[in-house]
Amino acid sequence: MTGLTQELARYVQEPDFGPQAEQACDIARMGMIDTIATALAGAHEPVARIALDYAGEQGGNAAAAAPLWFAARDLPARQSAFVNGTASHALDYDDVALSGHPSTALTPAILAQGHVLGASGERCVRAYVVGYETWAELVSRETDPYHIKGWHPTAVFGTVAATAALAYLRGTQAPVAAHALGIAASLASGLVANFGTMTKPLHAGRAGALAFEALDLAERGLTAAPDALEHKAGFLNALSPQGRVDRERPAALQGQARIATLGLAIKKYPVCYSGHRIIDGLIALADTHGIDPQQVERVRVAIGRPQASMLRNRRPATALQAKFSAEFAVASALLRRKVGLAELQDEVVNQPAMRALYDKVEVALIEQADPSDSAFALYDEVRIEMRDGTVLESGRIPYARGHARQPLTEDELRAKFDECLRCWQAGMRQQAAEGGTDALAAGHGVDAQDLYGRLRALRQLPDVRALFRP
Repeated sequence: MTGLTQELARYVQEPDFGPQAEQACDIARMGMIDTIATALAGAHEPVARIALDYAGEQGGNAAAAAPLWFAARDLPARQSAFVNGTASHALDYDDVALSGHPSTALTPAILAQGHVLGASGERCVRAYVVGYETWAELVSRETDPYHIKGWHPTAVFGTVAATAALAYLRGTQAPVAAHALGIAASLASGLVANFGTMTKPLHAGRAGALAFEALDLAERGLTAAPDALEHKAGFLNALSPQGRVDRERPAALQGQARIATLGLAIKKYPVCYSGHRIIDGLIALADTHGIDPQQVERVRVAIGRPQASMLRNRRPATALQAKFSAEFAVASALLRRKVGLAELQDEVVNQPAMRALYDKVEVALIEQADPSDSAFALYDEVRIEMRDGTVLESGRIPYARGHARQPLTEDELRAKFDECLRCWQAGMRQQAAEGGTDALAAGHGVDAQDLYGRLRALRQLPDVRALFRP
């Protein structure tokens, strides 16, 4: 049988990444490292603790367990993927591509399954590429932005992509993989309305967990439509905002790797990526001109319509809300010259000087979409009007720092990893000081500095179970 669902299933069984395979795998490894770092930083967030408490109460195959990345505790692989995935997205600090967050949906599921199988680091990295390419194939068929309709691509595409990655890892044959992809398509969901709440990171954790569910059910004989993805009443058409999705063209999978071209955007700031370009522009203007925030009359930021739909909180009252606020991005960039983990605190968000700037921010729309990712405008712009009449303009900002076309340096990547480690370690010290005795307080026993070296050498590891062994 032909059709997109069957083509993807055959690809999962025998993928060919073409001449850019090495580059593709190196990019995947970078995304996996960044995901683990952001999970460590997010481990002590309330949503991660809730996810851990919930997962600990669920049943599962204890013999097929995988470790939490941030604690001396194993859980059945599905629950491990759920908790690690939720933690990795808890701070919204994880990477971006394909209108969503591919690494946070893929990495937790892959490493949990890889641990159970004793898979090599190289095979796990290749599984990531399979998941990314599946996601890229699906999202490339729609030019209308999913966020405007209300769909969170991390949840809806991440679930199907993670299922493809796990099927590759397990060596699943194409007929079973096709059923698993169809099951995953029915399980997938996630709403933009829940941005700025604990449910958004839940989307990432559920994507990995549901991938296990879809594949486990398919392997037990549960069936799905052979054309579940491309049918007129199937996955792609149901998600399509205007029904303009291409369900007919043959898949462009074998012999190439879109990840080598599209890459990953590694976040420099722990807030929604929709605001990163304006943060870059504001900090550059503030540093260049020595702006006194008290002398600012008005700030106009021009962004894409999908970006504005995500940056929905005009007057944030919590750090969670501030992650999805153009006003907070502006205020933090001007007042503190940075937007980091230290700024994402409720008390900072509510400082009088911050709140005074919120009402000075005007959001305008740029309707021209980036042809490589319709979730973003082709560029963003910043205009600052001072009380003395001076006007400062950023010009067009096409890429944020950390974008695949403006990547962070190796030193900057390591600095982010170390920042996340310090956040995790500070949380453990605080918990210990408060008398905490559970697995999170203890950590997993792996030397913090050694962990980065292990992850850098991921592709050479014969068995990923060595990653978190002391």
